[in-house]
Amino acid sequence: MIKRCLSAMWILALLLALLNLAEIGKDPKDNIQSEVEDLRLNVNRRRIYFGSDGYLSKILSKQDKHMLREAYDIQEEDVYTFLQGPRSWGEGIPWSGEWALFEINGNRFGGFGCGLCCLANIYDTLSPYEVSPWDMCEYAMRVTDYAPTSSMGAIEWIYMKQTLERCGFTCGLYCKPATYEQFKEQMEGMKSSIVLVSSGADDTYWQGTPGHYVNIWLYRAEDESVFLAEPGNPENNRSRIPLRYVYDALKTVSRFQYLRVEEYLEENNRWKANGIGETWNQP
Repeated sequence: MIKRCLSAMWILALLLALLNLAEIGKDPKDNIQSEVEDLRLNVNRRRIYFGSDGYLSKILSKQDKHMLREAYDIQEEDVYTFLQGPRSWGEGIPWSGEWALFEINGNRFGGFGCGLCCLANIYDTLSPYEVSPWDMCEYAMRVTDYAPTSSMGAIEWIYMKQTLERCGFTCGLYCKPATYEQFKEQMEGMKSSIVLVSSGADDTYWQGTPGHYVNIWLYRAEDESVFLAEPGNPENNRSRIPLRYVYDALKTVSRFQYLRVEEYLEENNRWKANGIGETWNQP
């Protein structure tokens, strides 16, 4: 990964040097420094600033752009945290969208879309693309056997894994480890994880929750906390919580308790969809 990032930075530096040397009346060294500084300061979840007239955006491939993104650490503000429910949409809360009202066989997305929101969070945060939770629902139905019914809509573990793999991600399904220390070690090296929590296992943080997918990011060792993407609760969405809360609440009656994302490779992405067509409350 380091070699890929360094390679991308050398490509960028070379392009900047060649392009800026062609400009009349300007000091090439000053221009290169300025452009690199602009790039460093303008990395965000949607795009990297590739120069005032966009020439780098036209020259660099998507893979090169992705390698440049990976040269920088993801911060909390970079993480997508979609909401699933109609209340959030009706109140105009950021990260909610009209997908909350869409239905499949009479089953409204707001009642079953937590796992699909988590999948969209991962795809949009870790890849160069942006899709909605509804896009992810339609794609999962197309490439797996996932088929929501009038009474059952939640996506199963195996379909989440299959969908992410077709999107270029390396990931694994896991059962709750015997100790919190083992769980903590796995979370230290993750890109992101989808976890299934239940108040039946522990109600310290989640109450009245028979089973619910949430998405965790950015484990912080100093206080053993994670950044929470909570599709079903806008008050708790985008908050930091103790990792211990997650471990204690893992729903052990399920076949698996969490999905851990390890890597994204652009060349393995067979979807590469981009663009949200639904109306939504952008942050």
